[in-house]
Amino acid sequence: MNDMSVTPDKRPDSQRVRKPDWIRVKAPVSKGFHETRKLMRELNLNTVCEEAACPNIGECWTKKHATVMILGDVCTRACAFCNVKTGMPRPVDPMEPENLAIAAGKMGLEHIVITSVDRDDLPDGGASQFVKVIEALRRTSPNTTIEILTPDFRNKSEAAIEAIVTARPDVYNHNLETVPRLYPTIRPGARYYASLRLLEQVKRHDPSIFTKSGIMLGLGEERLEVHQVMDDMRSADIDFMTMGQYLQPTPKHAKVIDFVTPKAFDAYAAIGRAKGFLLVASSPLTRSSYHAGDDFAKMKAARDKQLAAKAI
Repeated sequence: MNDMSVTPDKRPDSQRVRKPDWIRVKAPVSKGFHETRKLMRELNLNTVCEEAACPNIGECWTKKHATVMILGDVCTRACAFCNVKTGMPRPVDPMEPENLAIAAGKMGLEHIVITSVDRDDLPDGGASQFVKVIEALRRTSPNTTIEILTPDFRNKSEAAIEAIVTARPDVYNHNLETVPRLYPTIRPGARYYASLRLLEQVKRHDPSIFTKSGIMLGLGEERLEVHQVMDDMRSADIDFMTMGQYLQPTPKHAKVIDFVTPKAFDAYAAIGRAKGFLLVASSPLTRSSYHAGDDFAKMKAARDKQLAAKAI
């Protein structure tokens, strides 16, 4: 799936990899956090914040920011980095789009992020549910900007992308997750270049939609491989790149090879900006939807500035 996990490591102390100080976060206890969780339960909604055990859940839910995960909480794939359950999913909830729109209205969201599990069992991979969610949000919260984080719609991407782009989300995100060399072990059900082509398709159908993608660091990637991913993303005209530290959810998942320092993340960000991204978010705790609303405003301002410069 999409966001990286921080479930406590239950290995014996002798086998446990100690997290550096810069990766530690406080347990969520605020009133805002509990209100957000209560609302999600009342409306039968899942969040990637919980399912992927995101380290930023306390901060985001305190601010009433949540990334809603549609199409259930069971994924048809088993990526080596992801904490979401794998198995045979339940039928799609027809009330999900309306419930999500109600939640967005109650939370007063200016920007919402919608992601999903992989649904290889569905004829369209779940694309029609993304469309229904976007349409429900447009009806009830017309001023809310919409960011989607989709799976790759394996073998169904052309029709899926066309349908979703026609519904006009403001940001289309799809994560590459790691460098091509590591795909066979980290993301075996996906194909690196298919994911790139998906984001290329979005731009081809509608150049006005912002595109976004991210990778995890600390899985054993080499510095020059990360630079190559940046070049590949720019070749696909991706506007926004995110980079964050991979954290091992359980002992059964892929191991952390190294903890990348904040200084190294800053260096990657500088290189990404030099390569022409409108925006780069790069830090140990960066995740796909972390500070998404603020980042959308920055990205829009960067494009407006770029267009103004071209008009002179």
